[in-house]
Amino acid sequence: MKAKHRRTLELIFKRPVSGNIPWGDIEALLRTLGAEISEREGSRIGVVLFGDIRVFHRPHPKPDTDKGAVASVRKWLESHGVKP
Repeated sequence: MKAKHRRTLELIFKRPVSGNIPWGDIEALLRTLGAEISEREGSRIGVVLFGDIRVFHRPHPKPDTDKGAVASVRKWLESHGVKP
């Protein structure tokens, strides 16, 4: 895993929850972990990882991911043993 992806993973697991992680960095991390990402309606994307599918909403107009989405990604990764 590249240092950039490791840093994104650390930010996802940081307490308190960070509200300024660029969504593109989270998508890049998920791809590195083996995720297949597909476009959905509007600004939604489907993420298939760990044999599980999750739907996320790309933030706009700002690129930063809100705290709720970061917490959701963290919980999902943590439930599958992914930790920094």
